[in-house]
Amino acid sequence: MTEPLGRLLVVRLGSLGDLVHTLPAVAAIRLVYPFAQIDWLVEAGHRELLDLVPVISSTIPLRKASGGGWLQALRELRARQYDVAIDFQGLVKSAALARLSGAARVIGFDRASAREGLAALFYTERVATGDAGHVIDKNLRLAARLGAPQHRREFPILPIPSAAFDELVAGGLQRFALLNCGAAWPNKRWPADRFGRLASWLRERYGLMSVALWGPGERELADEVVRHADGAAMAAPPTSLTDLVAIAAEAELMVSGDTGPTHIAAALGTPVVGLFGPTSPDRNGPWVDADVLVSRYDTCECHYQRECRHGHGEAWCLGTIGEDDVRDAVARRLAARDPGADPSEPQPDPMEPRPDPAEPRPDPMEPRTFRSGE
Repeated sequence: MTEPLGRLLVVRLGSLGDLVHTLPAVAAIRLVYPFAQIDWLVEAGHRELLDLVPVISSTIPLRKASGGGWLQALRELRARQYDVAIDFQGLVKSAALARLSGAARVIGFDRASAREGLAALFYTERVATGDAGHVIDKNLRLAARLGAPQHRREFPILPIPSAAFDELVAGGLQRFALLNCGAAWPNKRWPADRFGRLASWLRERYGLMSVALWGPGERELADEVVRHADGAAMAAPPTSLTDLVAIAAEAELMVSGDTGPTHIAAALGTPVVGLFGPTSPDRNGPWVDADVLVSRYDTCECHYQRECRHGHGEAWCLGTIGEDDVRDAVARRLAARDPGADPSEPQPDPMEPRPDPAEPRPDPMEPRTFRSGE
């Protein structure tokens, strides 16, 4: 029998993909404590995503590189008088914030499981989760300290109306794929010209228009995709996280490296083809059995480093993923979605409305099937 819990603080500051991978653990805690106040301390730039997650009571933004922001957040945390703080990040910074919140119990990973072993010094309760397997499972094992079930993978992100998506629809877009050529890590970017030629192939074979996503400083990459797409791609309008969720929820496919938009799309049930180099798809990849991951992790020598340490260029490992590799992966993923479809048949115009959705959207509260490996 679980102990009563009135107020819980979740600490996971970023990044976008890591926030998505923490959602099943928080949703599992909510199942056990349906009436608890569950607040989430998060970097201010990512707060908008969590505002779309109904299992969270409220968010507390932490402003980056600002001592005043830290003091303001800590004052707010201490005023809320939490019973428990649980740190899913495992860094000294996140552990210190959890401890300084004033919570009576501070739960985190043990020294061997935390990303920074010294973080364990700040916890009153340390959980040996191990570091093997998918990070989603690691987070669920930590949540189990509060009695949460370990085998439910729910991603309760609820799309809301979006001006950017309305703009795309007003322009005539109906059936489309999302191509995300940007990434915070340079070595997670597949070349933009190859994305452009992929867009041309997607229109020819599947009747899909492509929308090239871009974030801060990435508009030129999206424009390069469009230049090489022979009219089969358009650059997305400027998008907030709310817009990204709304657009990804309606896409028929996402092709991307290991980035936040990839994991958001997977959480929404959108078919994903993921391209992996310096990060492990078994630890960080989409978890749905049908999603297809093309990986060079086994041959990459720069695991979990932002840039190639051999000086081979921005995305040398991903650059060894050929266009045929990605087309084959897309064909397998879309065949899994539509097992009876014949891709050799003429495809509808992507700017024409489709009479029925090709695939019913899953309920975001329904558990997903975890893919343990390729």
